[in-house]
Amino acid sequence: MKFIKDHEFIQYFHKKETPTFSVFYNNAKVRMGKKTESLKDYAKRKQIDKKIVQDLYNNIVNRDDYLQRFYDNSLLVKNKTIHREIKPMQKSELSNNQGIVYKNLIRNLHLLDILKNTSSGIENVLTYINVIDDLYNNHVIDYKLLTPSASHYISNGRIGSVFSSYYFRASIMNPYLVYSLNENVLKGTKIFTPTLGWSSYAYGFAESPRVTEYVGTDVIPNVCKKTKQLLNTYNHIKSTILCKPSEDLLKMTGFANTYKDHFDLVFFSPPYYRLELYDSKNQSTTRYNSYNDWLDEYWRATIQLCHHVLAKGGTMCYILSGYGSHASNTFIDLVKDMNNVTASEGFKLKTKLNMDNKNVHVTKHRETGENIMIYRKV
Repeated sequence: MKFIKDHEFIQYFHKKETPTFSVFYNNAKVRMGKKTESLKDYAKRKQIDKKIVQDLYNNIVNRDDYLQRFYDNSLLVKNKTIHREIKPMQKSELSNNQGIVYKNLIRNLHLLDILKNTSSGIENVLTYINVIDDLYNNHVIDYKLLTPSASHYISNGRIGSVFSSYYFRASIMNPYLVYSLNENVLKGTKIFTPTLGWSSYAYGFAESPRVTEYVGTDVIPNVCKKTKQLLNTYNHIKSTILCKPSEDLLKMTGFANTYKDHFDLVFFSPPYYRLELYDSKNQSTTRYNSYNDWLDEYWRATIQLCHHVLAKGGTMCYILSGYGSHASNTFIDLVKDMNNVTASEGFKLKTKLNMDNKNVHVTKHRETGENIMIYRKV
C-alpha cells in the first residue's frame, strides 16, 4: 500500500509560479458558478477592498503553511493498529468523532476520490481540492472566498476554516467506530458489506480479533483495488472484494449459491440517495432516475440480498440519518422509507442506537445525530 507523503501533497499545489500582487490582481479570475470574471472587474463591481484581495494573495504565497497543517491533521498516517492502541468505545458512547486520527489512513488512501472526484448532490457546492487547486495553481478564485464572512477568517489566518466549511468533502465513517461497534455491540465473525465505505469497514473489522472472514462489494474500481491491498496486510482474515453493484449480486448464481445463509453480520452505511455523487458509472442514482425507482431497484434489491446471505437469526446493521431528505426538489423521508422497506423484507428491528457526528462550520457549530439501526433476520 502506498501512502502520499507530505512533500508530494504540497507539491501538487505548486504547478505555477506565484506572480507579484500587481500581476495577480490584474490577471486572476473569479468563478461564480459556471461563469468567470476578471478579479479586477469583479472587485470593482462588488466594491471589494484591495486589502481583502491582498490577504487572500498572502495565503497563496504562504500556501505551504496551510497545506502542511492540513496534511498533518488529516492525511498523516501514524496510527494503524487500532486494537493495540486504543480500547473500543462502549455502547453508550458511540461517536464518529472519537479517535479521528484513524480516518487519516482512509483519507490518504483515497485522497482524490474523497476530496476531488466525489461531488455533492447539492447544486453549486464545489469540492475541496478543486477549489484549492484552482486557487493555488490556476489563480481562479471561487467568489465565496471574497465574501465578508470568509474574508474575516482569512485575514485572521484561518483560511482552513473557510475551506472546510464552504466546500464539499465526501463523508468518511471512522474505522475506530466500526471496530468499537463490532467489539461491544455486534460481535460479528463473518462479515458482508454491500458497500465498502472508502475501505473504512474493512479496516475496522480487520482490527477486530473475532473476525475471520470479510466479503464486500462496491462500484468504485479504485476503492475495490485499494481495499484488497489493505486487507492483504491482515493474514488472519479470509477476504473477497467484488466490484459490482450490490443490487446485482443475487443475479450472479455463483455468489448467490456460495453465500446463501453464510454470514452472521451485514454492515454498511448506505448512500443517502443523491447527497454524494461518486465517480462511477454504476452508482445507484445514475442507474435509477427517480427516487421511487432507486428505493425499489437499489434499496429493496440490496435488502433482499442481505436477507439471502445472512444466516437465520443473523444481524444486519446500517447507519442512517435524515441528510438525504432534501436531496431532491421534493421532500422525501429517507429514513422512514428505507426502514419500511427493510421491515417488509423479513427483518425485525432489535434496537436503534444514537451516534454522535459533528460538522464544524465557520459561522456555527452544528451537532447532528445519526441512527444505528440493528435488525435481526427472521
